[in-house]
Amino acid sequence: MPAETHKIQANNANLERERLISLINSMADGVIAIDENAKIVLYNGAALNILDVNSSMTGKYLRNVLSVIDKNNQPVDLQSRILRIKTSEASREWRLKYPDESTVNLYTSIAPVKLGFGKLGTKGYVLLLRDITHEKSLEEERDEFISVISHELRTPIAIAEGNISNARLVASKTDAPERINKALAQAHDQINFLSSMINDLATLSRAERGKLTVDIEMINVHNFLLDLAQNYAAETASKGLSIQTDIDPTLEALQSSPLYLHEILQNFITNAIKYTEKGSITIGAKPNMDGVEFFVIDTGIGIGKSDQERIFDKFFRSEDYRTRQNNGTGLGLYITAKLAMLLHAEISMESELNKGSTFTIVVPNLQ
Repeated sequence: MPAETHKIQANNANLERERLISLINSMADGVIAIDENAKIVLYNGAALNILDVNSSMTGKYLRNVLSVIDKNNQPVDLQSRILRIKTSEASREWRLKYPDESTVNLYTSIAPVKLGFGKLGTKGYVLLLRDITHEKSLEEERDEFISVISHELRTPIAIAEGNISNARLVASKTDAPERINKALAQAHDQINFLSSMINDLATLSRAERGKLTVDIEMINVHNFLLDLAQNYAAETASKGLSIQTDIDPTLEALQSSPLYLHEILQNFITNAIKYTEKGSITIGAKPNMDGVEFFVIDTGIGIGKSDQERIFDKFFRSEDYRTRQNNGTGLGLYITAKLAMLLHAEISMESELNKGSTFTIVVPNLQ
C-alpha cells in the first residue's frame, strides 16, 4: 500500500475518532467503552460526573471505578457479567455505590461492539449509564398510591357486588320487568370487571415493588389442569365453545407455586375465551427438560405481527376493533410476564390473524 494512501486512511480514522469522541462528550448519559479485558479505553464527561471521579479512567479495570449493588444490597460483579454477554441487555434494578456508602439508582445498558476502526478494531463493550434516582422515587410513590387505593376500594366493591347479587336474586323470584333484570345483570358484570381491575392493580403494585414471594408446593399437573378446565366449562359453554385438555400421561408432579401458575394459566384461558367466537379452547401440558411445558390453544381472532411484539407491555391493548369490543386494562399479560419471572419460567406465543393463538409457558422445578 503506498505510503500516501496509508497516511490518508490514518488521517480519516483519526478524524472519525475525533468526531466520535465529540459526539460521546455531547451526550447527557454516561458512556464508558471497555476492551475485551474490561479495561477502559474511552469515556465521556457525563460518566465522570455519575461516578464522581475527577481523574483519568483510561486503562483502569471497570470494577475499580464502578461499584454496583442489587436491590438486596448485594454486590454485582458487573465486570464478569459484561464479559459473558453475547447480546445487548439493560437493567433498571441496580444501584451505584459511592465510597461514602451513599447510592443512586442506575440505568445500565450494555452492548458488545467492535472498538476502533476497520478490521484492526478490537472487540469490547459499551456501557450507557444514567442516574434514575428521581424516576425511581416517582415510581415508588405511584406504586404506593396504587397499593393504597386498590386496598381501600376492595370493601366498597365487595359490598356493591353482594348487594347487586341479592337484588338479582330477589328480581328473579318476583315478577320484575325484564329491563330491571337486564340492568342488574349489566351492573353485576361491570362491578365484577372493576373488581378484576383492582385485583390486577394490587398484583401489579406488589410485583413492581418486589413484594411478591414464591411459596413452592408439589403440584399434581393432571388434577391441576382438569380443575382449571372444569372451572371454565360453564363460561365456554355459554359462548358455544368447547374446552378440552391435552395432558401427557407420562407427566409427573411439578414443584412450583400453584398460586402464580394458576394465575398465569387463568390469564391465558380468559383471554382465549374472550377473543374466541367459535371453535375450542385446549389446555395442555407435556414434559420439558427439568419441568413442564403448559400451553393454551384457541381458535380465536389471533394477534397481528405488529401487536405480538408489544403484547406483554404494560397497558397495551391492540387497536383491532374486535379487541376493543371487550373490556380490558392491558395489565393481564404484563402481570403474567412478571409472575413468570418469579417462577424462572419462559413464555412464548404463536399466533396468526383469524386462525387463533397458542400461549406456552415452560415452568422448571423449583427447589
